[in-house]
Amino acid sequence: MVLTTAPARATALVESLNPAQREAVQHGDGPLLVLAGAGSGKTRVLTLRIAQLVRERAVAPDRILAVTFTNKAAGEMRDRLARLLPEATWGRGMWVGTFHSVGARLLRANAALVGRTPSFTIYDEEDTLGVVKRIMESRGIAPREWTPKAIQGAISDAMNALVGPDEYARLAHDPLSRAAAAVYGDLERVLRAQNAVTFDALLTLPVQLLTEHPDRRAAYQSRFQSLLVDEYQDTNRAQYALVKLLGGHGNITVVGDDDQVVYQWRGADIRNILDFTRDFPQAAVVRLEENYRSTGRILDLANAVIVHNTQRMGKTLRPTKQAGETPTAVRALDERDEAGWVTDELLARRRARPDLALRDIAILYRTNAQSRAFEEAMRRQAIPYRLIGATRFYDRREIRDLMSYLKLIANPADDEAFRRAITVPRRGLGEAALGQLAAAAAAAQLPLLAAAGRADLLEPLRPAVRAALAEFAGLVARLRAQAAEAGVDELLRSLVESIRYGDYLRAEGPDAADRLDNVRELITSAAEVVADEGGEVGLTPLDHFLQRTTLVTAADQLEASADAVVMMTLHNAKGLEFPVVFIAGLEDGLFPLARAYDDPAMLEEERRLFYVGITRAEEKLYLSYAEQRRRNGELLPGKESSFLAAIPAGLLERRETVRVRTSGRLAFNDAGRWAPPGGDRRPAARRPGTPVFLGAHWGADPEPADLSQDVPAYVTGERVRHRTFGTGTIADVTGAGRDAKVKIDFEDAAVGRKTLVIAQAGLQRAIE
Repeated sequence: MVLTTAPARATALVESLNPAQREAVQHGDGPLLVLAGAGSGKTRVLTLRIAQLVRERAVAPDRILAVTFTNKAAGEMRDRLARLLPEATWGRGMWVGTFHSVGARLLRANAALVGRTPSFTIYDEEDTLGVVKRIMESRGIAPREWTPKAIQGAISDAMNALVGPDEYARLAHDPLSRAAAAVYGDLERVLRAQNAVTFDALLTLPVQLLTEHPDRRAAYQSRFQSLLVDEYQDTNRAQYALVKLLGGHGNITVVGDDDQVVYQWRGADIRNILDFTRDFPQAAVVRLEENYRSTGRILDLANAVIVHNTQRMGKTLRPTKQAGETPTAVRALDERDEAGWVTDELLARRRARPDLALRDIAILYRTNAQSRAFEEAMRRQAIPYRLIGATRFYDRREIRDLMSYLKLIANPADDEAFRRAITVPRRGLGEAALGQLAAAAAAAQLPLLAAAGRADLLEPLRPAVRAALAEFAGLVARLRAQAAEAGVDELLRSLVESIRYGDYLRAEGPDAADRLDNVRELITSAAEVVADEGGEVGLTPLDHFLQRTTLVTAADQLEASADAVVMMTLHNAKGLEFPVVFIAGLEDGLFPLARAYDDPAMLEEERRLFYVGITRAEEKLYLSYAEQRRRNGELLPGKESSFLAAIPAGLLERRETVRVRTSGRLAFNDAGRWAPPGGDRRPAARRPGTPVFLGAHWGADPEPADLSQDVPAYVTGERVRHRTFGTGTIADVTGAGRDAKVKIDFEDAAVGRKTLVIAQAGLQRAIE
């Protein structure tokens, strides 16, 4: 029978759940902790629980608040609920959103209580840095002593820990903290004057609001009869406090995985999930341990890794899929060899499996700097790739230019937006003129835009400056009037035409076409955001668009339709899944980071990050490391990661790249046993004539001066590949050791015959 109604679909889905999932979905009143292992179907459980509350327990949709961490996750939750609940029921006031979007919504509804108006601007990191810089200037804090980013970072950490300016000043004992305390003390005053809030304040101000106003706290606790929180393990102190304030009635469900806490450096506190049953003694605990994502051998590896951690409540992932392929650990010579092997392997898998799309493959690494070698390898092989975590669309210069106008139109008190917009395009206004305007505005206690429209305040300025400022103020006023009636896309088109932004970009250089494409994409995005999401009650389309774009994250930008290999850090990969996953750079000092060995809590977090990476893989997992890696301009020796070394032998297939196999002399040790790569790399004492493997054959060991362990041996007629010149055949071999040379006839007629030094050429044997 075909299920055509939402209730029938929901009922069938509940019946299809495993026992632990069903227990979580059908839990009654009172607190509930769902320990959801990777790939255990937590999103299904969460959405079905919400549907169950509405359908079976008669909880009105407008009395439910569901909170998650990314817009992507919130959007997926909304889509699923729309399919599970009748159309007449879904959408009746239910709040589903990220912590920051929920915080923004609370603040807009109670703006006066936190010194704002409902049209306040949300400052992103760059906007906030601008405010910090100006406060530093006014305080006489030199950027060469403490960078604005360092000051802003210290303040952000304090805010997320709910440490206010006064308390922070009392605790400030080192020079950086004292400098940050001075800026922190002025920050709220400046933001109030500009009718703005920082990203961090979207969490701290709601906590302040609910703490200082018991009537509002009681009203929201009464309003939200049920509170559900996804990814609870990632909550910081401010988010934790907000959850406790809104969930004081006790009907709170939190879903998370203590084995996936990887954001402690950003304020996430593992104690929030470990101590949930202490905060809510009556809480029921349900463990979701059946994994629907990965094959059995991948899960065996994941369980073997995470069992070494002590800060965990304990669970074991159980597969619902077959055993699958054994994960592979690959040893490379250096980062270029590692990247080359990975690209060759993914191409080989694609040839073997034509249905495997490029977007089904992910390359994960610990630090962004590792992407360079992979990007070069991808370009050499002409493999499309997407770099997640690089410059966001909304961080591109041309987008920020136009967004500054939109922010100023929405909030005329936004001085940061004014400072950027007034310079685009150039209006003949230098720093001196803007400084005079700022002084006049401060004296009159007015925002910069209001001062720019006051002829009496501009009298000391040159006539050309006065005219430019008045024209700018008039332009914003006209656009602001248009914004009251027009859509955001129409407003943007008017803006671009009014300031002749296309001409401005074309005058800047040859990349104008790409920048104009981005402008067109922004206009398209403006039309789509409000159309797709329907806006938010109480927000104008412009306010909604600005809030939505400010809260976009890197993970939200990952388009599933783009057929390209995905490359990103392990932190950015959290919450995603791919059929084939490569985790690169598994060397001590890189993963785990060197400083983790001095901090047990950090070492456990690094291990959790490794666990997260492993559990992204559905079908095949590769782990790679290099014998040496160039770091900070220096080629340094590498050692296999302790995480990798601790994995039981039967859980991994060990492989080596061609360059590893052919670069060293694999000699018999003193006990008469062959010493393979991967063991002790210290050269053993040998007499001339000791049998060694010369890359292609066994032979007598020449005098040490005549042969380098780093130089492979080649023979005439052998087929090789060069990273630049392509494939060719060795015509001649001369010299020995580091002076060995080869003449190669390359297949590309434009290249022809080349003579290369083997030690420097980076040759690889061609696999026919």
